Amino acid sequence: MWTDLTVPDAVAVSGFYAAVVGWKSAGIEMGGYQDYCMMPPGAKKPAGGICHAREENKNLPAQWLVYITVANLRKSLKACAAKGGVIVAPERDMGGAKMAVIRDPAGAVAALFQPAEEKPAKKTKTKPGKKSK
Repeated sequence: MWTDLTVPDAVAVSGFYAAVVGWKSAGIEMGGYQDYCMMPPGAKKPAGGICHAREENKNLPAQWLVYITVANLRKSLKACAAKGGVIVAPERDMGGAKMAVIRDPAGAVAALFQPAEEKPAKKTKTKPGKKSK
């Protein structure tokens, strides 16, 4: 699971969390500006991200947003609409992965995330009588 926060001023808010909880920020180039991965002290992986409310993120609420992994994003979005939810941000591609943001009937907002399909490793052929390494 992943979580991030989308706000008008990601620079200021990433500085806030650096001071309050000790996270260090690592900038991620977004084409003219940076969003941030936030690293807890001593961690090897980020705890989450802090993003500017720009472009595809401009309509997202300023709240910590949890990303829930799903097997089939389009099927999940259809079920969301059928069960009284709202699609806040439509499906978008993230380098082969896909995501969308929904609001459930109670008003809670979450992102649905479909990971990119893993490509099977190429098998190497060995000649009869030889062992592969």
